[in-house]
Amino acid sequence: MKQSRLIPWLGFIFGAIYFLVPLIATFEFSLRMQRGTYSFEAYRVVLGDPGFQASFGYSALIALLTIIVGVALVVPTAYLVQLKLPRLRPVVEFMTLLPLVVPAIVIVFGYLRMYNSSSFLPLTSTARGTDLLLIFAYVTLALPYMYRSVDTAMRSIDIRTLTEAAQSLGSSWLRIMLQVILPNVRVGVLSGAFLTFAIVIGEFTMASLLNRPAFGPYMQLIGANRAYEPAALAIIAFVVTWACMGLIQLVANLSPGSKR
Repeated sequence: MKQSRLIPWLGFIFGAIYFLVPLIATFEFSLRMQRGTYSFEAYRVVLGDPGFQASFGYSALIALLTIIVGVALVVPTAYLVQLKLPRLRPVVEFMTLLPLVVPAIVIVFGYLRMYNSSSFLPLTSTARGTDLLLIFAYVTLALPYMYRSVDTAMRSIDIRTLTEAAQSLGSSWLRIMLQVILPNVRVGVLSGAFLTFAIVIGEFTMASLLNRPAFGPYMQLIGANRAYEPAALAIIAFVVTWACMGLIQLVANLSPGSKR
């Protein structure tokens, strides 16, 4: 019995060391900007940089718009598949997995090929059009996570009974979606939203090839020209990502029916 418990603990300790040691080393290095003493000078420089503020604000806005578009696309699709088209579930699941199989660089080159200035829909000819294209690209990139989060939440409730009850009270399909289905799957929606936010904040390939002032290309630019600031940026990006993970757990714990 003691040996059976020892092996999982050894695995946990090894994993914690493998994960924490590089993180601690990066954090310690980020404090060495001033010689002979530890300080948060690198963080002060980074947070005070107009480039950081502009790029992080841009990525946060794009992430918010990506979440809105993703929710508007995924929630009705998952609802329709579960209620009306259960036979199409394998097809839809396969399609939502494609962004994990196809590299991001291939996706963005396909977008550039289809929506360049000489195509029937020249999105890349204007800055706002390119922003729209970047949002669609991020929706595609986050689709596996958003769809599975929402689909799991959909399976945990009785969609058919809720729909029939709402229809018997005279509710329209739009009202059913907004006031019945969406509140019952909000944990899945918020989980997918936080994962999408974390993906968009750290994404580099699509934003770089579309030449947009996002946070990912800014991190790469800083990393190529400075020493201590990239370490500070890495810690900041890590904190943002894990804050999103913590919010997912918090929302799950505060949801109705969860054990407290």
